[in-house]
Formats: sequence, structure tokens, C-alpha cells
Amino acid sequence: MRRDRHAKIVATVGPASASPEMLRALFLAGVDTFRLNFSHGLQEDHARVHAAIRALEREVGRPIAILQDLQGPKIRVGTVAGGRLDVAPGETVRFVLEGSEGGKDAIPLHHPEIFAAVVPGQELLIDDGRVRVRVAGLTADSIEAEVVIGGVISNRKGVNLPGTLLDLSPLTAKDRADLAFGLDLGVDWVALSFVQKPADLIEARGLIGDRAGIMTKIEKPQALERIDDIIRLSDAVMVARGDLGVEIPHEDVPGRQKELIRACRLAVKPVVVATQMLDSMVSAPTPTRAEASDVATAIYDGADAVMLSAESATGRFPVETVSMMDRIIRRTEAHKLYRSLIAASEPGEEETPPHAVATATADLADAVGASAIVAYTLSGTTAARIARKRPCVPILALTPDIGTSRRLSLLWGTHSVRADEVGTYEEMVTNAVAHAVEEGFAAPAGLVVITAGIPFAVAGTTNNIRIAAV
Repeated sequence: MRRDRHAKIVATVGPASASPEMLRALFLAGVDTFRLNFSHGLQEDHARVHAAIRALEREVGRPIAILQDLQGPKIRVGTVAGGRLDVAPGETVRFVLEGSEGGKDAIPLHHPEIFAAVVPGQELLIDDGRVRVRVAGLTADSIEAEVVIGGVISNRKGVNLPGTLLDLSPLTAKDRADLAFGLDLGVDWVALSFVQKPADLIEARGLIGDRAGIMTKIEKPQALERIDDIIRLSDAVMVARGDLGVEIPHEDVPGRQKELIRACRLAVKPVVVATQMLDSMVSAPTPTRAEASDVATAIYDGADAVMLSAESATGRFPVETVSMMDRIIRRTEAHKLYRSLIAASEPGEEETPPHAVATATADLADAVGASAIVAYTLSGTTAARIARKRPCVPILALTPDIGTSRRLSLLWGTHSVRADEVGTYEEMVTNAVAHAVEEGFAAPAGLVVITAGIPFAVAGTTNNIRIAAV
């Protein structure tokens, strides 16, 4: 089952989409990777969805990636008197480390790391910035603040501290339990929330190892300050515009999105653009024109994938939303300006032999009008290096590892197939051509460009390019 597009679709599973029938419909509509959001639902709920996706995978005969998105250390106020407090600009409120059911003079904030980090003059953003307060004074267990933007503070609303580095692990006790559960299930990707610094990824890698790819969600301005190191330590990156747009000015988000996509292409790491892409389709059968343009912009920028959140998890029109996103991607990639914009945004190249071979493979395939590029890969890196060039020619990645094959479902322009290892050069060519024909990429008299490493089955040795006639 080929996708008639290069960019991929990630869809969040929730009450609207958790049934086997709906998962199948979403896959047929265009979903390449399913996201399990562990901020919601029970472990047994996610296990049922995981099993249903794997059953679907066997039915359709195509690898499907599963992304486990961990909740992370979400900071929230506690419970307040009456369930809500109305605060007005100029009022003074007080946050306290201990207690519950407090009023304006004792709003519970059970996060000692905040009390250790904030200083007078800093702002706290409550409920995604709907309420803003500025710190006026503090003690070891209380923070006095002036209301800058008034509104309602209700139970368990989130708190953001832009520009403040908090002494927090990205993995809470809940996350660690969920992570162990997800790895035992066999998820393909693990998304880390609220990463602030490279050490957060080192900590996560120690727990995950090579059992799943690590996808870092960029949500904090602190992460942007160390972004090159963070990308280097990640296997993929998500531009999580929801929380990022709370912590940095809205007008800065589009530029940051472009910077992150370019940096990930340079580093040969898949990049996903997420949050509110078709948000109006939560309750409407069509998106706004601005939302369609938003999806198209991510595609013109060269993103590997775009993601649906509430649209597919709790929305009224999950299948229609995926179909709409699929159509927007295909129409954008077919536009006469697409190729020139993709070429203009291409980052510089690393001067290493593996990158040179991948670049030559992509350029050669375009030059001879090949039907496909066939890349033999163990880890997926060879396919990713070729995809970095965003060639006109589709990439057929052959790998003996099912985990690699599933993770490649996230990679731009790549159709992954689990295939047996080859032992000779002749077998390499014969199998590559056979798979290209079987998967619908090549027809008689067509050409395929094959790249592989010799000796075979040794990671990191891609050093050979071959043109083969069908």
C-alpha cells in the first residue's frame, strides 16, 4: 500500500478513534504513525489500542509505527476554594507550597522547584497564559504576585514559567512506570515532554537504550538555547507548538518552526510539526483556510510529518480530518513551487563519505529519471540521509529489522519493507529490483538506483551505488 505523497501523517488515538474499526479507517485514510497520549487514559486502554494496531499491521501487510507520548512534569496549581478564583489586574495573589482549597491568599502550588527558581519580576502563566501574574516577593514556601492579566484560576490548571530553568527531570514517577509499560508492549517511538537540556535526553537514553527511538518535544525556550546538542542526542524531534507558543511570543513560533525543521534536516533527524493543525475539525467537517495554509507551510518547509491531536483523538470527524490532511499534503507537494521551495531550504551538507554517497544516490536517481531509490539499511540511517535531500524519486527502504521498518514510517518520502538480508552483490540487485516491482514502484524497462554497504549486514558501511534496469 503506497502513499501518494512524501510527508507523513501522525494521528493521536483517543475515545473517538480507539476502536479497531476506526483505527483501520484512519490508516486507510492516510495515517502512518499512531500516537498514544499517556497524559490521558489508563495503561490497559493503551494496551488494547496497541494490540489493535499490531493486528491491523498484520492484516494490511505494512509496518505501522506507534508513538508513546509521555506526560512529563506538567506543573499545575492545586485545588482552590470553590473550584475557581476570579482575579483582576492589579490584585495581589499568593501561592503557597503546602495546603489545599486555598483562596487568593493561599493558592496551592505543590512544586518546590518553582519556589527555588523564581525571582521577583518573573511572570507565571496560568492556563496557557490566560492569566498572568508577576512575582513581587517570595519566601521559602510562598510567592506573592501581582495579577497582570486577569481571568479565572480553576483547579489543576497548568502553570508555565517562560525563561526559567527548573530543576526537574523530564521523567516523573508516572512517566517511568508508563515508559516501562510501553517498552514492554513494543512501542516504536517515545516522545519526551518538557525537555530543557541535553542531560534530560541522556537520562532517558539510559532507560530506553535502543528499544525505541527517542522523539524530543520542543516546548521550552530553554531547549531552544541548547537545540543543536538536543537534536544530536535525539532520534527525532517534534515542534510542539502548543506549550512552545505559551512560553515564547506567538509571533516567534513560525520562525522557530522553520529553524527547527532546517536544523533537523541538517542533522538527518525526522521532524514532526504538531498542535492545532486542523483544530476547527474537532467540531466541523472542514478546516479554516488558515489551517489548510498552516499544514501546507509545514510541507513547504520540508517537515517529515504533520500531526493531529484532538482532531483525531476526541473530534467528531477523525476520518475526514485525516483525509483532509492527506489531500492538503498531496496538493501541496504537486504545486509548481514546491520543488523550488524545498531546494531553497536545503541545509548545507556534512562532508563525510556516508553523506556523500547518499547525496550522490539522490542526485543520480533524479538525473536518470529512476522509478525509485532502493536503500538497504539496518538502522534506517542510510534512508534518512537520502531523505534529507528530499529527492523527487520515492525511497524504498529494505531492512531485516521490523523495528527499523516501523520507525521509518515517520521518514519523509520513505516506503519501508522488512526484507531478508542479502549475501552477494547479485542477490542485492535481484532482490532490490524484485521489491521495487512488487511494491509498485517500478515497471519493465524502468530504472532503479540501489545503494548498500559492502560488506553486507554491517551498519554504517553504505559505500556502493548501482543503477539497475527492470
